[in-house]
Amino acid sequence: MIRIIADTTCCLPVEKMKQLGIDFVPQIITFDKTSFRDDYELSTEDFLKKLRATKNLPGTAAPPPALYNPIFERILAAGDSALVITPSTKVSGTYRSAMVAADDFNTDRIRVIDTNTIAGNLGTLVLKAKEWADQGMQIAELSDRVQEMAAREHSFFLVPTLEYLHKGGRIGGASKLIGTLLQIVPILTLRDGQVEIYDKVRSLKQAINQLIELTISSCENNPEAYLSVGQCDSQDLFDKISSQLQNRLDMEEIPSFTAPPAIVVHTGPGLVVTSCFSKPG
Repeated sequence: MIRIIADTTCCLPVEKMKQLGIDFVPQIITFDKTSFRDDYELSTEDFLKKLRATKNLPGTAAPPPALYNPIFERILAAGDSALVITPSTKVSGTYRSAMVAADDFNTDRIRVIDTNTIAGNLGTLVLKAKEWADQGMQIAELSDRVQEMAAREHSFFLVPTLEYLHKGGRIGGASKLIGTLLQIVPILTLRDGQVEIYDKVRSLKQAINQLIELTISSCENNPEAYLSVGQCDSQDLFDKISSQLQNRLDMEEIPSFTAPPAIVVHTGPGLVVTSCFSKPG
């Protein structure tokens, strides 16, 4: 049996992962000198309250290798294999932590994948990997399938300010926008696992329209798009974008998620992100 291991940046509710039998580790959030796990110790709602009450930007840390060790021990002792599905190394140290932990066991029954993505698409990859593992797929084929699908990911997101990305060092090629934020509304994407500019427009209305068109271009006539839409503290904007996507794509419901603290630390409140995959081949 192959056990799937995720982390909270996949944006799947921890209770859902527990119900599905997906192992997971938290990201670590630090306010001043106090650290919190973002699975059970700090919800997004509690995080936002603390964020608004503090003068200093909170920090994040990848799950330490020690959190992976007992999971690996349990899986190997049961005679199973482990597939760890991690966010992009360009935005998180999770992959490195998992690799350090895996090296302690010196076995080919543990594999770690850098997906070059995060948030909704990472969650979809975790769910698909669990589905394929339950079907009896072997770990080599399973790894290949996850990596092939990850290479087709598309993430587009709006944030009200680039301050958080800039201060957190996650902004990549979007850094050239600093200093012009009053004049433009940026649409950001992940390119090779790094936050980059996709486009910049003059109004929020234009940004919403552009985000919708970009998402539709990937999802239209594509049964394997696996579209999801996420947000943090931006319910009105989320509702507007989701409603238009539902109507344009003739979908009864679009899977949604709330971004966890480890993502909101870097994007800030007000985030809306669409996550999907292009057609295979």
